[in-house]
This record gives sequence, C-alpha cells and structure tokens, in this order.
Amino acid sequence: MQSVAAALTMVRDDAFFLKAWLRHYGETLGRENCYIVNHGRGEEVAQLAEGCNLIGIPGDPHPNFDMKRWRMLNNFVQGLRCYYDHVIVGDVDELVVVDPSDGRSLLEWLRTARRKRVVTPLGLEVIHRIDLEREAITDRIIGPRRHVRLAPHYSKPCIISHGVKIARGGHYTQYDKLHAPDELYLLHLKFCDFTNYVEVMNARNAVTESTGATVQEASIGRHWFAEARGEDRAVFDGFAELEMEDGFDLGWVRKRMHRSWGSRGDTGFWQFARPDYAQQYLLPERFVGVV
Repeated sequence: MQSVAAALTMVRDDAFFLKAWLRHYGETLGRENCYIVNHGRGEEVAQLAEGCNLIGIPGDPHPNFDMKRWRMLNNFVQGLRCYYDHVIVGDVDELVVVDPSDGRSLLEWLRTARRKRVVTPLGLEVIHRIDLEREAITDRIIGPRRHVRLAPHYSKPCIISHGVKIARGGHYTQYDKLHAPDELYLLHLKFCDFTNYVEVMNARNAVTESTGATVQEASIGRHWFAEARGEDRAVFDGFAELEMEDGFDLGWVRKRMHRSWGSRGDTGFWQFARPDYAQQYLLPERFVGVV
C-alpha cells in the first residue's frame, strides 16, 4: 500500500465524469487512495466508487454551495496530508496527467517530486469538435477526442504537499511560489462530449434553481445558472472557429504564467494572469488513452 499520493474530489451524480476519474486515479494510485465526497449520498456514486473511501454528506441545496464545498475540501486536504506526501484535489471533471513522453506514470512522478510545495499543472480544456469527431465515448476519452484549447483558468494549484489554504474553486492558494513542470497537464473534461454536456448542465441548472438564489446572491459558479448558460450547440459549434496551432510546444504559456506571477491583492492568495486564448491544439498521438 502506497502513501505517496491520494486523490480527493466531491461529486453529485456525475456518473460520466466519475467513471473517468475512478479509472484514471484508481489505476495509478489505487482505489484505496481515492477519497470521494458523495454529495447527497447517491446510490450510483456509491456503487461506482466501490473500493474507494466514500464520505457521504447531505445533499440539501444551499446558495453558498461552492464556499461550503471548498471549506470542507481544504480541511480534508490538510487531514490527508498527515498520511500522504501529496494530495491531488479538484473537481470530478479535472484530471492531472503526465505527458507520456516523460515515461513515468503519475504515481512515479509524484514519488520523486519534492514535498512542501504546491504544484500547478498546465490547464487544457478537452473540446468536442462535433464537426469532426463523430465517434461516441465508450471507454477512454482521449482518442475519440483529441482537440484541446488553452484554459488558464484550469491551470490549478491542485497537487498539495504544503500546509496552505486553497481558494474557492481551487484556482488559487496562499503559496507564494509557482511550480508548473513542463510535463504536467490538467485536463478539464466539461466540454469533451456534447450529449453529456447537455445532461450535466440540465442537472446543474436544476440544483441552482432549487436554492432560490440569483447569480449575484449565490456563491456558486455562474455557469451553474440557466441564464448564464447560452445555447449549447452554438457553444460547441464555436470550437471550430478557434485558431488551430501547429505542434504542441506550450512552453510559452508557462513562461507567461511565471512572468505575471504575483500576489492577489491583500487576500494572501497568489496568481498569474489568465487571458482568454482563442487557440486550439491537436493532442499528439502519444496522449491517446491517457484518460
């Protein structure tokens, strides 16, 4: 039994993403080192997560859902650090991967990683090019889906081996150094499949509606609200308009992250600039099957 790394997430009925999360972290870290907060004590979540550490909590809707969630995850992370060298924490649709050209699994990478740090993988959003990618996802996601867009908002400080506070949403920590290794990526899967996107957004809109709060009143991401959702097919059609870049050298993005690194006002948190990039890349074939 390894004590190098644990993975932690919170989920409510997102079976599609949970299956990918379980396959990814369960295979490399071992299910006994996967910790899942089961929001609402969903039966399907419990069945899928057999062999993991399941923490059931009430599922009552609350306008400060995200604030409460990250307060709890912060405390869980620090508790798990008492027993693991590193803790990977994030949403169920976010997966940390090592570039296959590195030759190491995620666990092997973490085994040699320095402790007392916060590590920030480069964020890439897996997008479903519905004009090109007709194959349904039945098992692995990368293969049927190969296109990604730059997603600075998802370059999250999510590998924790230091006693730091994590901001709501997991986007910032109170750690004043930026460690963004060239071989680490965080794949955000929200837009990886059009059909699943529609189903997930319908469910999330229903959750926020049940709180009775407005976008301005709630501590929940705007994308959970129906009025901020937009037209689904138009969102996916828009991916074809992103400029296609040659190759897969993203060193320039990490350099910009380092150049813009600084304190986030007087909050105690640290950040880098998060511009919107209108670019997309085709993942090299070596990534096929990585998630």
